[in-house]
Amino acid sequence: MCAQQQCYKYKLFEVYHSAIALNIKLQTHTMLGFLKKLFSGGDNTELQNAINENGAFLVDVRTPGEFKSGSVQGAVNIPLNTLQSNLNKFKTKKTVVVFCASGMRSSQAKSILTRNGISNVYNGGPWHKVQRLKN
Repeated sequence: MCAQQQCYKYKLFEVYHSAIALNIKLQTHTMLGFLKKLFSGGDNTELQNAINENGAFLVDVRTPGEFKSGSVQGAVNIPLNTLQSNLNKFKTKKTVVVFCASGMRSSQAKSILTRNGISNVYNGGPWHKVQRLKN
């Protein structure tokens, strides 16, 4: 192998190595961003504005027993399993924020409402977060 071929081989190795390093860096950055958003809650500005400036209809989709143990001031309790039969309560609302204990049921609630033509629905996630964001 001549010197020129070895030089090209070395350059190819450098480019390949750089591409792998960049890919790892991008994956790490993406994963760290995902984890930060997952555990820090991300940017809640839009949700906070919906709650405080838009006079959102605050809906706790937990069970009545969970609701009685504490909820966001001004919220109504419409349990997830009764949401479908209570769609009329949402039809005239400009903005809706649904929440629960962890964000799982409120995610389902948002999906149900959106499928039924209710727009401007926010998944508030855990009720403690909505309470913290409410002025």
